Amino acid sequence: MIIHDAATLVRTVYSLYNAHQTDAEWLDKTSMLVSENCEAVNAPTGSIRRGKEGLKQRLLNWSTAFPDSSNEITNVVATNDQAVVEFISRGTHRGVLHTPKGDIQPTNRKIELRCCDVYRISNNEIVTLHSYYDALGLQEQLGLTPAQQAQRGEPAQQE
Repeated sequence: MIIHDAATLVRTVYSLYNAHQTDAEWLDKTSMLVSENCEAVNAPTGSIRRGKEGLKQRLLNWSTAFPDSSNEITNVVATNDQAVVEFISRGTHRGVLHTPKGDIQPTNRKIELRCCDVYRISNNEIVTLHSYYDALGLQEQLGLTPAQQAQRGEPAQQE
């Protein structure tokens, strides 16, 4: 799949993700848009995934933790070799969310998370992805802040 426009390429990534519940090949289709040398950085956690497999694992982690999730693009700004996507991710936390500080067990809570992804593109492939979002807001929506847990008399869960 060759896409010659950065904005169209990144929109395709989100469209494929939004089809994860109905298209068994969505991950493979997405990996066709990614360089073998891709570096995907999760800015709030500092985690870095590399290559097609790394990005697939990142997407699979989110879609497993939030099986009904979808992403609504609210803005795209693009040049020939870069794109910035603002979007809202929504879903229900029904699966384990793997984080650098440990697994977060399902809370069955709904989230609505505003995010921003910054892409660099070369030869019609994604070579870097830097993701930004409100990590504390995510913890609050999942009921995982220490204050929320203390109110419920629960031990603090690591993220």
